[in-house]
Amino acid sequence: MIALPDPARFAHVTDWVFDLDNTLYPHHSNLFSQIDVKMTAYVSELLNMSREEARKLQKELYLEYGTTLNGLMARHGIDPDDFLEKVHDIDYSWLVPNPALGEAIRTLPGRKFIFTNGDRGHAERTARQLGILGHFDDIFDIVAAGLTPKPARATYDRFVDLYRVVGPNAVMFEDLARNLSVPKALGMTTVLIVPNNFEPTFSEIWERDPGYDDDVDFVTDDLSAFLQTIVKART
Repeated sequence: MIALPDPARFAHVTDWVFDLDNTLYPHHSNLFSQIDVKMTAYVSELLNMSREEARKLQKELYLEYGTTLNGLMARHGIDPDDFLEKVHDIDYSWLVPNPALGEAIRTLPGRKFIFTNGDRGHAERTARQLGILGHFDDIFDIVAAGLTPKPARATYDRFVDLYRVVGPNAVMFEDLARNLSVPKALGMTTVLIVPNNFEPTFSEIWERDPGYDDDVDFVTDDLSAFLQTIVKART
C-alpha cells in the first residue's frame, strides 16, 4: 500500500474530486452502517418481507443496479425523494470533526468538489459535522447525476461537462476501486481510500474490487496525511 504520495504527481492538479461516504470520513466511523440499516428497513416495509429477505434483496439490487435506490426505481417505481429522505435520517454525531483534513482541503490549490451517490442534504450534513463543508466549491449528488449512480460513464460525463473539468488536471478520491475506472479513463489521477490498517482479511467488511487494481494510481488509509504531504510540497 502506498501510504504517502509522490507530490510531483499532483503538481498539475487544479480540480480535487472527493467521494463522500467512507472517503471524507474514515471507514471505522461506521456512519454508513446507519444508512445501510435504514435501506434494509425501507425495502422490508415496501415489499412486506422479513428483514433477512429485505437485506438479501437490497444487496442483490446494489450489485445489479449500482445502488439500492436505482434498483428499487427500476423494479418497483419508488419515489426517489422519499427513499433519500428516509435512509439519510441518521445520527451524524457519530462523526468526529477533522480540523486537519479541513485545513488540508482548504489549502489545496484549485477547485474542490464532493461527488457522491448520496443526496446533497446528506453530503452537507456530513461535511458540516466534519467541519469541512465550507472548503468545497460544490456538491455533485445523485440528483445532479439524473439518479444514475457511479460507476456509470454517463454520470462522470455529466460531472465533467457541468464543471468543465479537464481529466488530466483532476484527481479523484474514492473508497471503491470500481468507481475509479472511468476517472482513470478520463485521464484523472486516482486515489483509493481504504480502512485504517487495511489488511486483505478485511474483505468481508470492505469491497476490495481486485479486478480494478490497474485503475488505481495511489492507495492510502489516511486521507489527511496524504493531502498534507501534497500541500507541504506545493507551499
